[in-house]
Amino acid sequence: MARTPRFDRQIALDHAVALFWEKGYHATSMKQIEQALDMRPGSIYATFGSKDGLFAEALARYAERGGKELADHLAGYDAIIDGLQDYLRNIAAACAPGATVPSRACMVVKTLLETSHTDGPLGDQVNGILAAIETRLAEVLTTAKARGELKPDTDCPRLARLLQAQIIGLRSFAQRDVTAAHVRQLGEDMALLLEPYRLHH
Repeated sequence: MARTPRFDRQIALDHAVALFWEKGYHATSMKQIEQALDMRPGSIYATFGSKDGLFAEALARYAERGGKELADHLAGYDAIIDGLQDYLRNIAAACAPGATVPSRACMVVKTLLETSHTDGPLGDQVNGILAAIETRLAEVLTTAKARGELKPDTDCPRLARLLQAQIIGLRSFAQRDVTAAHVRQLGEDMALLLEPYRLHH
């Protein structure tokens, strides 16, 4: 008997990402999961072990996709800082009212707010993801500094923490009843945070 292709699991995870991203972990029922994945309860448990197991894989899938998006985005720019500034603007555009995403809040941030005090393993996972993102931002900034794009005294890990705090704040702010223009303006302000650190030739 032929094995089920691996991409079927990935498609199921993509459906799970969209569902959990929109509704959050606690508000998502098993019935909604069955409908979104087009799977029977027994198949879901056999494949993912539990709702927690499915959510953990979906969250990892979301984070992996986000990391690839950053890498692909930066690959299109000669100057890393130019690419990073536009990346920050794009984050704002993606979570502004009217954007075609399941939720204006990032799934990672949404999970952090929802599970940090109630679900140990999921809280640990999301904190690990955020730590990895911060490390990746620091690596990007360190490479930019080595290429002469940032001032030699730039503290890249500290700047990475600042950017991550701004991103988390922006995505939380976008959940409010605010205009798309105001969210995009914040994205521009975030991009401009890099200017004082920039080494102009």
